[in-house]
Amino acid sequence: MALKEYYEFYTPKKTIYGANMAAEIGQEAEQIGGTKAMIITDKGVMEAGLAEDVKKSVEKSSVELVEVFADVPVNSEIEVCIEIAKIGAEKGVDILISVGGGSVIDTAKGANILLGVGGDLLADWQGTNLIPEPLKKHVAIPTTAGTGAESSLGAVIKHSPGNQKITFNSPYLIPDVAILDPSLTVSMPPSLTAATGIDALTHAIESFSSLEHALPSDALSFYTVKLIYENLPIAFENGEDLEARGEMLIAANLAGSAICTTLSIGACHAMAHAAGGLSPVSHGVANAIILPVVMEYNIDYCQDRYAELASAVGIETSQMSEAEAARAFLERIRDFIWSFGLPKNLKEAGADPSLAEKMADEAMGDAQIYANPREAEYEEILGLFKSLLE
Repeated sequence: MALKEYYEFYTPKKTIYGANMAAEIGQEAEQIGGTKAMIITDKGVMEAGLAEDVKKSVEKSSVELVEVFADVPVNSEIEVCIEIAKIGAEKGVDILISVGGGSVIDTAKGANILLGVGGDLLADWQGTNLIPEPLKKHVAIPTTAGTGAESSLGAVIKHSPGNQKITFNSPYLIPDVAILDPSLTVSMPPSLTAATGIDALTHAIESFSSLEHALPSDALSFYTVKLIYENLPIAFENGEDLEARGEMLIAANLAGSAICTTLSIGACHAMAHAAGGLSPVSHGVANAIILPVVMEYNIDYCQDRYAELASAVGIETSQMSEAEAARAFLERIRDFIWSFGLPKNLKEAGADPSLAEKMADEAMGDAQIYANPREAEYEEILGLFKSLLE
């Protein structure tokens, strides 16, 4: 697969890694010029006490904490972004502090669009590079190791009336500061640890095989695959292992930066967005189910890319042909995903089999599908959905 002739590469403005670093958030908020802060999180994070140190740190700083919004749903919602932006505008908020998983961070990004430039999220800003200017300051603190939302220029937010997941991409959505604190992820249960970890793995594999891949994203993606393969089983078995938790946070962060370059990464993500918009299947679980199927669908069109990734998962390829190495990589990834006991098909995960055609329609219109290494046809994607809904 030839390297593309042109690419753009974005990285977060600042990333801080370290246990208990969330307690330093007040200082970071001061340094980037915040004066009135709003913490955005969800009930689970609040109940687990994960936002408490953040709250105390802001209150000790010169930054005024004017609101704690803790009602972000499991899947980001357009209406919630609107609600947050309204509160923020009324209270003069100039810095958002998101504490949570990808849904929380993406919700903060959506609200920040409205706080920064106003307008209508759906009518004015969905798509790529439409936001015309910098937004309010944003500090992102992930409590899961999966989406890499704290380092990416994208946000995926659900529009429930249309049963769709809407995508927003802009360099202005990259948070000003990302704080990677592994101590905030130890409370994740094994199933969530696995699902979010496979989400990051999917980002890396699809970014590496995307038609839009570039050398920076290749480097980040390759190392992400290696980190996840080595550390996800440890974090899954022993959630208290801070080293493994930290490596997973870093992996998710690197993968988030990788997809800033590729933007459109592949059919798995397009299908996962469709499945998540039309069913209760979480994004990480959807990726875990769909990735092996899409890799099988793509393998003849990106054989060299899969073969190159084989060594990242410990496969000795010196005596293998390219085709053999690619096949070995696919099979190892499939076995790796299945080892965590996640659902193996969408029906088992709670999706309605009657929605296969609707899911295929949504996936074919998703921007992630355009750079899939194999040009996707509607009937083929429908066939994949049907196989996963039997």
